[in-house]
Amino acid sequence: MKRVLRVCVWIMVVFLALVVANFGMTAINQARRNETYKELEIFADALAFVEAHYVDEVPPKDLIYGALAGMLGNLDPHSQFLTPEEYEDLMADTSGHFGGIGIEITLKDHLVTVITPIEGTPAWEAGLQPNDRIVKIDDTVLRDVTLNQAVKMLRGKPGTGVTLTVWREKEAKLLTFKITRATIEIRDIKETRLLEQGIAYIKLVEFSEETPHHLDRALADLKSKGMNALILDLRNNPGGLLDKAVEVTERFVPRGEVIVSIKGRDPSQDEVFTSRSGPLYKDMPLVVLVNEGSASGSEILAGCLQDQKRAIIVGSQTFGKGSVQTVLPLRDGSALKLTTSRYYTPLGASIHEKGVTPDVIVPEASSAEMDVPEKETTLEEIFEGVEKKPDSAALANLYQHDQVLSRAVDIIKGIKVYQQMLKPAASVDPDAAGKKASHE
Repeated sequence: MKRVLRVCVWIMVVFLALVVANFGMTAINQARRNETYKELEIFADALAFVEAHYVDEVPPKDLIYGALAGMLGNLDPHSQFLTPEEYEDLMADTSGHFGGIGIEITLKDHLVTVITPIEGTPAWEAGLQPNDRIVKIDDTVLRDVTLNQAVKMLRGKPGTGVTLTVWREKEAKLLTFKITRATIEIRDIKETRLLEQGIAYIKLVEFSEETPHHLDRALADLKSKGMNALILDLRNNPGGLLDKAVEVTERFVPRGEVIVSIKGRDPSQDEVFTSRSGPLYKDMPLVVLVNEGSASGSEILAGCLQDQKRAIIVGSQTFGKGSVQTVLPLRDGSALKLTTSRYYTPLGASIHEKGVTPDVIVPEASSAEMDVPEKETTLEEIFEGVEKKPDSAALANLYQHDQVLSRAVDIIKGIKVYQQMLKPAASVDPDAAGKKASHE
């Protein structure tokens, strides 16, 4: 009897925590409340049977946590229950540097899936690619693991090794990667340079707190060197901070125009982000490069500029990470990480599980075939790069190794030619022309 009573107490504690978890549960109508209580009775019966008759004695807290993990895990790949330890780890992630291999992962079709390797990290250098399915880490087969469990296995002390077995669907084979962990510190701007004919190139790796400031500095430097067109490279950019992705987009979108909408089940929580400042680079030709490793904030920027007809999107279909997760702490230190809304482009297209389709689709070479720098470039070296005059042989080599970039340059050249065609022809004075002819 005491055991059943203890189980019931645990049920009430968890249920009350869910009710008061800042999510408007008080707005649920009475009929629905009654239905919830009725279903909870079934759960209480099952829990009591397990507690009383299971072959081994299991602490009620472990049973409750297991049930919550199953409930959240069945909603979608991004929702999950966090134990107090996992919640603490999640909060620690905001420090911006940690020991790991440098990949963004998610659960897709119940498999740990690479969103993208982060450029310049051990995962990138090892050759991991977007949509690789990680099926084994060291000796652990990743069957029915949570995202947090996979992250914990991937992280570790810098200098230690980890072996990944991945299934690469496009090659239909298993691949093994032996990777040495390192301290992961991500620079938001990887590279800036002037290519040719005033065409500038910026490689944006993520949207962090300082990204708008760093981008403004890079653009100003490029402008002073003669920039008259821009290629913004968002390939393998997994996103980052939503508000910073919006701020970056504002540099190219007129004041008052919609950048992205967030819509959830509760209309009162819907939000529309519009450009709050006039564009700094309104009429400059702009091409945005994307691939299957472009996700979340990258898709917001690309989707907005495409819908607003401000840029031409070039590359391959993006990842399709268009949902918003809210972390809701519970009273015992655990938390719910719950999908609460989805992103929509200015024209109302959902990004989630669909991604952004480029205006010009260009297949991309593998990372091994691309001209990837051997070492991390410092911020000062990045900005020093804009002062170097483009070398024709170096550019030819760059374009050969990066067909997507080469196509983007050709598109901008075409835009420039078209812009010249639209300019009115200079007027000619007939008398002056006649005098000039008579002198000849």
